Amino acid sequence: MAKSNKRTSIADLAQELGLSVSTISRALNNAFDVSEATKAQVWALAEKLNYQPNSLAAALRRGRSNMLGVIVPHINGAFFPAVVHGIEEVASQAGFSVLICQSTEDVAREKKHVEALLKAQVDGILVSMSNTTQDFAHFERVRSQGTPLVFFDRMPDFPQACGVVANDYRGAYQVMEHLIAQGCRRIAHLAGPQTVNTTLDRFRAYQDALLAHGLPYDPSLVVPLANSGVEAGGAAMQQLLQLPSRPDAVFSAYDFPAGGAMQVLEERGFRVPEDIALAGFSNEPFTTMVKPRLTSVDQRGKQMGEAAVQLFLQLVKRSEVFTGQRIVLKPQLVVRESSLHKQKEPVLPR
Repeated sequence: MAKSNKRTSIADLAQELGLSVSTISRALNNAFDVSEATKAQVWALAEKLNYQPNSLAAALRRGRSNMLGVIVPHINGAFFPAVVHGIEEVASQAGFSVLICQSTEDVAREKKHVEALLKAQVDGILVSMSNTTQDFAHFERVRSQGTPLVFFDRMPDFPQACGVVANDYRGAYQVMEHLIAQGCRRIAHLAGPQTVNTTLDRFRAYQDALLAHGLPYDPSLVVPLANSGVEAGGAAMQQLLQLPSRPDAVFSAYDFPAGGAMQVLEERGFRVPEDIALAGFSNEPFTTMVKPRLTSVDQRGKQMGEAAVQLFLQLVKRSEVFTGQRIVLKPQLVVRESSLHKQKEPVLPR
């Protein structure tokens, strides 16, 4: 009999009943060529010994696991949890379970997760890259093995990649047009890493909007963020306030640094938006709780997760090699009090 501290296996059942492993396996799978008496005997012992089937072994036999692997950079804030919620909702409806991994913005950990998910025989991998990922060999391996691979939000720039992204460029450009319409002329940018498509597109939109409206690009007004946290935004705002000519608006690549900038401005006696207008990106829940409420861009996280699974399901149906397909979601600029420098635009209720 199997020991209490050891997981019961089919071999344990076979040894206890004096039957072959194949007979036990067929009995557990209700095979027609095993008598009802033997099935009853096997099931009774399996229940007594708390036998649990090896899902990985079953997946190897079936050639599929009904599991999706999901890799996110982090679960801070509301965006990636919203994406995961959308993924789980659609995946569950399609009969898939979801395994969730965090890379914590570490490419080495991201690679380990990819290896683990492949070994687990997942039917597909959905991933948002870490901001340190510059080598895509581990993703090419997924594709070369015939496992559907779908990126979301952050994705590499190669033609074969399939993914779902928000139009970050358009969302950021809308922020800039709004701030310029408010009369802002020295607009600073708290910039995210330029190795990631999302924050790179936001920075490009910042530059292009200045050019399109005849405003000079001043490198001193662009402050790279140490991370996407509140403290990083506060430090960046302190740096901007030391300039001989301070900005009259700040556009942050993320919401949390914008919140940190708002704290510093309040501590230093500046009024938002009268002295300095503020806008962020992501539409985090806290943006409606601060005063003034923070203008931001809604990335439609749940919709992105839903679309990523739907794209995976399309890939599963294809017999040919998986080729690049990109779904681009339209972001929504949500104007609130923090950016109404001249109070010209109505505030959208959120």
